[in-house]
Amino acid sequence: MATVSAMSAENPAQPVPAQPPAVNLPAVMNQVVLRQRPEGLLSWDDVELVQVPLYELAEGEALLHNEVLGVDATVRSWLSPNKGYLPPVAIGEPVRCSSAGRIVASNCDAYKVGDVVTTLAGWEEFSIVRDDFFTTHLSTADPEFDVAAFLALYGSTGCTAYIGMVEIAKVQAGETVVVSAAAGATGTIAAQIAKIAGANVIGIAGSDAKCDWLVNDLGLDGAINYKTEDVLGRLRELAPKRVDVFFDNVGGEVLDAVMARLAMHARVVLCGAISGYNETTKPAGPANYLNLIQQRATMTGFLAIDDVPRFGEIAEHLQAWVEDGRLRYQVHYFDGLEASVDALNAMFTGANTGKILIRMSDSPI
Repeated sequence: MATVSAMSAENPAQPVPAQPPAVNLPAVMNQVVLRQRPEGLLSWDDVELVQVPLYELAEGEALLHNEVLGVDATVRSWLSPNKGYLPPVAIGEPVRCSSAGRIVASNCDAYKVGDVVTTLAGWEEFSIVRDDFFTTHLSTADPEFDVAAFLALYGSTGCTAYIGMVEIAKVQAGETVVVSAAAGATGTIAAQIAKIAGANVIGIAGSDAKCDWLVNDLGLDGAINYKTEDVLGRLRELAPKRVDVFFDNVGGEVLDAVMARLAMHARVVLCGAISGYNETTKPAGPANYLNLIQQRATMTGFLAIDDVPRFGEIAEHLQAWVEDGRLRYQVHYFDGLEASVDALNAMFTGANTGKILIRMSDSPI
């Protein structure tokens, strides 16, 4: 959701004059562009780090210096040829991702130099932003604004967890909740929200260290290492009364195992299916889907993009929980575009805990 365009006081129909750059900007910039469709994990054979001329601003455009780039599983899905809720990244285009930073030049009355914004940008040092759905004004020239916190919690990541757990699952105190990819960005927040609601929460993750962190640091009631443990067997131990809510980020075999243990009137919330994003064929359907009928359960998919206008309202709830010590977030940093391939692959190898961010150079203003 973009801010309302500002107009001059003398003539409400006249846009505010364009602002010059705050500093002398470079003539060229770096970006990572797609060269071929990847199969499996991304490699530098699939993308290329190139130097291109700095964007020139047309009327209604502003230049954003990207300070942090958000890396989500969705980034990998955009590199496939299949059209989803957004078209795939075209060959020769920068890899698409979320970002946050500061405006360094403006020919758009909605944004002034120094404003902090978030947008759907790319793996590049600077991006063009407009007064449109994809760009949101976060702060007016606040040098202390924490752009990393926004991408890690108060933006799409945290709002996705809130919408899925509170509004779709309608989690209740005393229920048993299972969260897959529970040590990832969204899973971490979703699991904590379920604990705040008073639920018994079990996390599924890919290493003993992550499982220990979920239980000992985040306070979950149990954790399952899906790589070394029998998920269905462990669910029988940790959730003897079955599972009331499953917040799924993984799909595949993990989804099928949890569906075998659904309680009466359980809710399965489909947030993602990271287990299949690197595959070239469609995943097999869950064998245990008939349990939805037997247990009178529901399965609902959602995208937080439908609720972008409400992100500010939801962020207030998240911030209140942060301030009273019941919610926290974890950031896993990679530095520079040179680390972009490793950053994305970390989503699929399990090398990260929490939100993955690519940390760019300091703002030039």
